[in-house]
Amino acid sequence: MSESFPAFLQQAKQRADKALSLYLGDFNSTYTSADSSDYLARLQQAMHYSLVNGGKRVRPVLVYAAANAIDPGAISASNADKVACAVEMIHAYSLIHDDLPAMDDDDLRRGQPTCHKAFDEATAILAGDALQSRAFELLTELEECPATTQLELLKILTAASGQQGMVGGQAIDLNAVDQSIDLQHLETIHRLKTGALIRAAVAMGATLAKASPQQLQALDQYAQAIGLAFQVQDDILDIESDTATLGKTQGADEALNKPTYPALLGLDGAKDKAQQLHQQALDALAELGENAGTLRDLSSYIISRTH
Repeated sequence: MSESFPAFLQQAKQRADKALSLYLGDFNSTYTSADSSDYLARLQQAMHYSLVNGGKRVRPVLVYAAANAIDPGAISASNADKVACAVEMIHAYSLIHDDLPAMDDDDLRRGQPTCHKAFDEATAILAGDALQSRAFELLTELEECPATTQLELLKILTAASGQQGMVGGQAIDLNAVDQSIDLQHLETIHRLKTGALIRAAVAMGATLAKASPQQLQALDQYAQAIGLAFQVQDDILDIESDTATLGKTQGADEALNKPTYPALLGLDGAKDKAQQLHQQALDALAELGENAGTLRDLSSYIISRTH
């Protein structure tokens, strides 16, 4: 990992945080009556609570880094921010819904009560729904961007977040509880549940910067590797870290009897798996040259992070 990477990561995270607050905005409608404004304000608060308060911002950072790897000067900062925010809004909505009692039933997220605990279940569901729709709306607001590019960005994000991606992975994951599954089955879950949105972040940043088909293919191989590595490291941290550091309940997967990489491979085997995936990611970037340095650093960060 380069010496400059921590500073880049901090700056990119701050940039994403600022953009998220800006593009979430405030609810404003000519149809709002005085009687309904309090309810809409509560919904807005729940959206803000789940989106803006904390988070590693890995997906927005990947959007920025992928765009820079193709052509640092190819896109406007505001368009990059909107794409980055769209991906993070989908991620935030998924966390709200994943934490619900009907799914993972978690009480803690990013060191704070989960959305349904801080507000209520109905408000949490609606906050997730609203974040999802705002994400797609944001992609229609890109400036001086060809319609074909906007459609491609929408296509990438819808595919990654739907039944062929994140939602499908969650469905398989829920049905894997208390089940004995093999490594291939586990990888399928996480390539969809976690990896699909990471692949989308990389693809969308690169698409916005007008990457060639060959560049997109190399970046997709990279993203597939780090998407899986991210989940492997999550499983390792669920054993080795603690609730205060993680910002979520430590040992939650074991408590739910969910299949994990350490459970299938052993802790050392899971660490080896993460290193193998990291190397695959680096190999995929070989043809992209020096501009991909930040993406290489991100792969190192993903398998060495502590939360």
